Amino acid sequence: MVTDVLHRTRGRLDGYFGVRSNGSTVKRELMAGTVTFLAMSYVLAVNPAVLGDQGALGDKGIPMQAVFTATAVAAVFGTLVMGLWARYPIALAPGMGLNAFFAYTVVLEMGIPWQVALSGTFLSGVIFFVLAVTKVRERILNAIPMQLKLAVGAGIGLFVAFLGLKNAGIVVNSEATLVTLGDFTKGTTLLALFGLLVTVVFLVRGWHGAVLYGIVLTTIVGIVSGLVDLPKGVFAAPQGLEHTFGQAIVHLPDAFTGQMAVVVLTMLFVDFFDASGTLIGVANQAGLLDEKGKLPRAASALAADSVGTMAGAVIGTSTTTAYVESTAGVSAGGRTGLTAVTTAGWFLVAMFCYPIFAVVAGSGEVTAPALIVVGILMARALGQIDWNRLEYSVPAFVTVVMMPLTYSIANGLAMGMLLYPVVMAAKGRIKDVHPAMWALMLVFLGYFFFLAE
Repeated sequence: MVTDVLHRTRGRLDGYFGVRSNGSTVKRELMAGTVTFLAMSYVLAVNPAVLGDQGALGDKGIPMQAVFTATAVAAVFGTLVMGLWARYPIALAPGMGLNAFFAYTVVLEMGIPWQVALSGTFLSGVIFFVLAVTKVRERILNAIPMQLKLAVGAGIGLFVAFLGLKNAGIVVNSEATLVTLGDFTKGTTLLALFGLLVTVVFLVRGWHGAVLYGIVLTTIVGIVSGLVDLPKGVFAAPQGLEHTFGQAIVHLPDAFTGQMAVVVLTMLFVDFFDASGTLIGVANQAGLLDEKGKLPRAASALAADSVGTMAGAVIGTSTTTAYVESTAGVSAGGRTGLTAVTTAGWFLVAMFCYPIFAVVAGSGEVTAPALIVVGILMARALGQIDWNRLEYSVPAFVTVVMMPLTYSIANGLAMGMLLYPVVMAAKGRIKDVHPAMWALMLVFLGYFFFLAE
């Protein structure tokens, strides 16, 4: 009886997801989904640590338990939409980099309340959805030069790594030189250095859950040494959404300002190209691109990403996007949406484990190595920039370096967008500059004159 039920279930799953036609098995898809979860579950600790960073944000941040629950719910919802609708083995969760932009640029630097910032996130998701289901997306993809796309990703990587170094106490403030090395005799800094070392070792060894394993081992060492508190339990019912749910809709009228226009544009730009690159990269590794190198059901996949962003904003977290860690599941054999559905299932289980993740999220020295390693991985895009051509390297360099130096992703993006058309025109390549780039240049020029502080 049980065997018959299992056989029928496998048949239905295979029929819907096309498991066998994609050269996989149900068992392999379930295992791949588990591997993907292990590779990206660090977001459950790191995202609350960023959006609820009491050290930097104080009472301006989102309540940490609410962020944890919202992160898990957004990951479940977004990943299910991707798996059931687009049927790709790609998982979604609040993105690293954009959460830092949300917390440290929008809320901290620009002084925008987190409720209004959530409204901006929601609007970026709505615009993304419209672009995804129309042909406009192809025009936009072609309008922004690849060199700037690479620079934005690398710049965000440096910004995220800088946050990690600061949280770890490895880099500290200096009146003489702005920044300098921290005190390496402090227990918390030594713990962060230990976490960074073991995470890098795991990563170099090719372990798919390297970041998660690094966090776990660092937490254990921190508890044993008395630097990290013991969890107050293991399981707890999800709580906190009463503080965040629906705030994005309630404060939507407050998001229609010039200042928020730049915020929404930045969120949209980063998410749109990050999602596109991740989808193509993961699909390519899985062998899911067609003979012309294009992604089948691309509109559905991008729309799923945008729906995840809208839902995440309503629930109470920053931009939800496709995770490159999905390649871990693909390398384990995942080829269909069943892999994504499995990952969503694990996030649903993790939603009831807040006491464990709260200890990690509340310890900056434990999550710092994860931020640094994520920054390293994002900064790999530097190697793809054509540094030998000044019309590319100058705006790319300015974009990359100004993000960490001005402590603002928006500033770096804006300066790169301003420089690119000018440098290309000076080179005599004005015809190679898409009209949309001139329009963006004017938008960001207005940003610096009227909005930037």
